[in-house]
Amino acid sequence: MKPFRSLTDIQQALSSGKIDLPGLVRSYLERIKEKQHLNAFIEVFGDEALERAALIQGRISSGEAGRLAGMVVGLKDNICYKGHITSASSRSLENYRSIYNATAVERLLNEDAIIIGRTGCDEFAMGGTNETSCYGPVLNPLDTSRVPGGSSGGSAAAVAADLCLAAIGSDTGGSIRQPASFCGLTGLKPGYGRVSRYGLIAYGSSFDQIGPITHGIRDAALILEVIAGPDEYDSTASDAPVPEYSKMLEGKSLPGKLAYLSEPLNHPGLDPVIRKRMLGIIGKLQAAGIQSDPVSFPYLDYLVPAYYVMATAEASSNLARFDGIHYGHRSRQAGDPENTYIKSRSEGFGTEVKRRIMTGTFVLSTGYYDAYYGRAQRARRLIYNKTMEILAEYPFILLPTTPRPAFISGTMGDDPVALYLEDIFTIHANLTGIPAVSLPLGKHPNGMPFGVQVMSAGLSEAKLLAFSEYMMDSFLSLD
Repeated sequence: MKPFRSLTDIQQALSSGKIDLPGLVRSYLERIKEKQHLNAFIEVFGDEALERAALIQGRISSGEAGRLAGMVVGLKDNICYKGHITSASSRSLENYRSIYNATAVERLLNEDAIIIGRTGCDEFAMGGTNETSCYGPVLNPLDTSRVPGGSSGGSAAAVAADLCLAAIGSDTGGSIRQPASFCGLTGLKPGYGRVSRYGLIAYGSSFDQIGPITHGIRDAALILEVIAGPDEYDSTASDAPVPEYSKMLEGKSLPGKLAYLSEPLNHPGLDPVIRKRMLGIIGKLQAAGIQSDPVSFPYLDYLVPAYYVMATAEASSNLARFDGIHYGHRSRQAGDPENTYIKSRSEGFGTEVKRRIMTGTFVLSTGYYDAYYGRAQRARRLIYNKTMEILAEYPFILLPTTPRPAFISGTMGDDPVALYLEDIFTIHANLTGIPAVSLPLGKHPNGMPFGVQVMSAGLSEAKLLAFSEYMMDSFLSLD
């Protein structure tokens, strides 16, 4: 069966009788088996997916199917799915079987989505290459010598390889948008609070957000429409009404103007090909009558330090519970409480997670709290204020998603700072809590895709998605 790239096409094929849902699921399962070497899925729910497909096929025939009937989804391994292992790709949780559904999962299932398996990720969502998983690295299906990005690399690889139609990831500092960029996909990080975090294994609680990775905007809009909204289990989930995003993509007037940030385009670490493509798109926007103004953002070099101080501090706090007594892996050599903590955490956590926990513990420690964490919080406020100042004048901000396309696996070596700097353009949206999307609008001479990022204010995903649809229609040609 030829791979489908949109739910609309699948639902049309289902309604016309060209395919049936069990057959569609079987085709995905066959491709997953063929592409096992990618390691995109760390567990496949084959029999369960087929049983659910047969059930939903009956609902389709009776006209009672939900909005996502026909959508086969991969689920990142840090989002809880009742009765299934949710390990955050860590030895610390390798045997944890969730006793409840994440709110996002519950809402997907209520609309007849089929979850076909759990996708690999960097351990506890800490990484940008998908090389820190206890299950081994995920490969980029477009070039298996390269990383798929992280931490939602398995989700992106699964969609790019047509192992599922869409996937759900989490984004703490770019973990949806960066792998989407590396794999030539659309990756949406909703505004903070738009989607409940209940059932998401926390990394940085003031940054984390669940969102979709898809081929196009329409599927991303529909998934967001389903999973967004208030939740009694998450006090940070917004009570703001959820628009019908999927019905708001057409007929929208284009913005009269937008901003693009000068500093990212002039950054010495930006690949010249990406810079040229960005300038080309800006020129075409201007030719279309959209005023596109360069705007200075003087805090670019503060983004990475502020983010990694605060995110590691939150990680240190969130992961304290995985101590071998309350939760998580318990060492067989455990003895007294102190010995249990040391051995269990040493065995359960990988190198990068240990690094971030220790960094976070240090910046929160007595004598250093104000010098590091307090100062990072003040920097976050400056970043937020400046961003809101720009968005008060311009509805959208344009910038690259990543400084370069997907790089060769293993090239980061033992230099975590170099890896952290790969997040320089994505963490802006997480620090400020605004929505952002990566659109697959560029292709490098080396054959790899790269993304163009658009950000907007507050919980303005509706206008962000509508403008993104225009961008995709106008610039998807990778010239």
